[in-house]
Amino acid sequence: MNRKVRVSAEIVPLPLRFKFDAGTSRGVLREKHNYLLKLRSPDFPGVFGIGEAGPLVGLSLDDRPDFFASMQHIAKTVEQCSFSTDRKALMDEIAALVPLELPSVRFALETAFLDLVNGGIRRIFPNSFFDDQAPIPINGLVWMGKADFMERQIKEKIDAGFRCIKMKIGAIDFDTEWELLYQIRKRYGKNEITLRVDANGAFTPADALAKLERLKELNIHSIEQPIQAGQYDEMAALCRHSPVPIALDEELIGIPRESEMRSILSHLKPTYIILKPTLLGGLGATAKWISIAEGLGIGWWMTSALESNVGLNAIAQFAATYSPDLPQGLGTGQLYHNNIESPLTVRDGYLWYDARRPWGAME
Repeated sequence: MNRKVRVSAEIVPLPLRFKFDAGTSRGVLREKHNYLLKLRSPDFPGVFGIGEAGPLVGLSLDDRPDFFASMQHIAKTVEQCSFSTDRKALMDEIAALVPLELPSVRFALETAFLDLVNGGIRRIFPNSFFDDQAPIPINGLVWMGKADFMERQIKEKIDAGFRCIKMKIGAIDFDTEWELLYQIRKRYGKNEITLRVDANGAFTPADALAKLERLKELNIHSIEQPIQAGQYDEMAALCRHSPVPIALDEELIGIPRESEMRSILSHLKPTYIILKPTLLGGLGATAKWISIAEGLGIGWWMTSALESNVGLNAIAQFAATYSPDLPQGLGTGQLYHNNIESPLTVRDGYLWYDARRPWGAME
């Protein structure tokens, strides 16, 4: 039964430390500053709901100097309001309260509320991942770096049972990256290993098509964001002519209205879109992208944005509600020295929720 509840809010800093220098085309990541949002209510005594916010430096709309102050302001505002326990109404209330310019805060608030109204047991939705321990297929992510570091990662992923490998490219010279992919493909055919690449906008409109022609030789499944976002005509031309299917990622960030979402996808006509709820404005906004994409015949998969296991759990449960066939980008739980212990487990190229494993402390 739907009812209105009031909550108290607490923000807990969560500085995460990478196990290695995580290379991207925008630079090397060594740490990530996230925040846990904990909600409590007398209507749900003895438990709390938890969500996670954390901008990606150089990419998120909420990568701004006043992020923590803005999150504190939202938390104080939340304590002055009453919220519905009905999921749809709750999501609408949160979207109205938290501006799109704070997408990861909106994601944290959605997650914390849904966790709370579901009993504070880290169950965000009814879903097969949590309820039935049904696994989600995921890709193995290979980070940028020196050739020997990337080669070592590739071997580790294949030995661990991954059958879909995603390699970030654009940090070292293209010929070296191509050779690494060639070595995988020489040993494993396209029916044995699926290869995805993510350029993070590293190509230019002038050189992109030539590089895509070379990648075609390796039976690449798809390439994420070959050129920088915002170059709509150039991207539309690439999507039309590329011999490798294109997946949009950064292109989706900061689009506030459904009409604009539809307009962008109709104009660019990508084969796939990549969905990061923390960057797109939360679970409600991501659901809109999915609905529009499926209506246009565009495929999709979901990807974490370097959250801890708290955020990863929420995204995995959300993805599971769609029963995805394509491997999702949800294998990031092993990136950090100090991640929160959780039931999330990666095994044989799948993400599992192992209910026998407890959640660690979240204070």
